[in-house]
Amino acid sequence: VQLVESGGGLVQPGGSLRLSCAASGIILSIYEMGWSRQIPGKQRELVASINTGGGNTRYADSVKGRFTISRDNAKSTVYLQMNNLKPEDTAVYYCNANSYRGNYWGQGTQVTVSS
Repeated sequence: VQLVESGGGLVQPGGSLRLSCAASGIILSIYEMGWSRQIPGKQRELVASINTGGGNTRYADSVKGRFTISRDNAKSTVYLQMNNLKPEDTAVYYCNANSYRGNYWGQGTQVTVSS
């Protein structure tokens, strides 16, 4: 099983990034998916999650209205569209797949918001 995140980078405040999480070795459609982030020395924080069919999403209060999670089960890929980025969004972002068959994490992608 592999979850590979991409799309991170350096962006100015107010800018946008789109993260992707490509899954292999699992049938993505049976997994609830989430994006979490972690700053060194702090606990990992769940920022967005999406159910198997994509019809139900949830967001942390800190990103509500700015981030959008979506999924394409046919492409085995989950996305996180991040708009109006703020310096406090700087973190390593991780993709997570969870079902009765297991719980898996990617290696993370760095997002840095700075002028």
